[in-house]
Amino acid sequence: MENMMEELQTKTAFTIPVLGGIPVSESCVVTWIIMGVIVLLSIIFTRKLKKVPTGSQCVLEGIIDWLDNFFTNILGHKGKKYLPFLETLIIYIAFANLIGLFGFVPPTKDINVTASLAGIAIIFVQAAFIIEKGPVKWLKSFLNPINLLDLITRPLSLCMRLFGNVLGAFVVMELIKGLCPIGAPVVASAYFDIFDGLLQAYVFVFLTSLYLAEAIEDEEH
Repeated sequence: MENMMEELQTKTAFTIPVLGGIPVSESCVVTWIIMGVIVLLSIIFTRKLKKVPTGSQCVLEGIIDWLDNFFTNILGHKGKKYLPFLETLIIYIAFANLIGLFGFVPPTKDINVTASLAGIAIIFVQAAFIIEKGPVKWLKSFLNPINLLDLITRPLSLCMRLFGNVLGAFVVMELIKGLCPIGAPVVASAYFDIFDGLLQAYVFVFLTSLYLAEAIEDEEH
């Protein structure tokens, strides 16, 4: 039980010796690793693109085409300029949830990370509203109390849903490893680390895209 409680705590990876010491959390370091891996893979997979795709290029283009079509169906043609943000978001969260397979602690187990992701998503949605409809209509929208409430409840919902599911999966995996260290963790990992990890990335960005579609939709006259 003590080991479990230690695992649930956000650990400090190292401390920067300035201003009395600035602690850098383990989740922050793992996020840097994920960013580095994504950048490296992007360079590797795009350095020799061909007009007629083959091999890994086919897989890569298939994934990007699926993401483009998925988000375009929600946002419409008008929302195509927002696809890079949404696709980057789902790729990061997917990597963050799956990195436990390689022995790292998922950064999405840290509520500070999920709160930051939710905050970024909602700020992006509000920025898109201002871009599409102007700051005056954005301010007027808050005359409706429901819109003001949504500004609070939506990021809270995104944050807690992702954090709760990732943390819950982590706790269950640790319990399974403690009770049956051979065999069962492999089967459980296929669900909790892979399926559930990808599902939570999908749900987070799906909801974000719905909020974005609502923000940029054309108003009826």
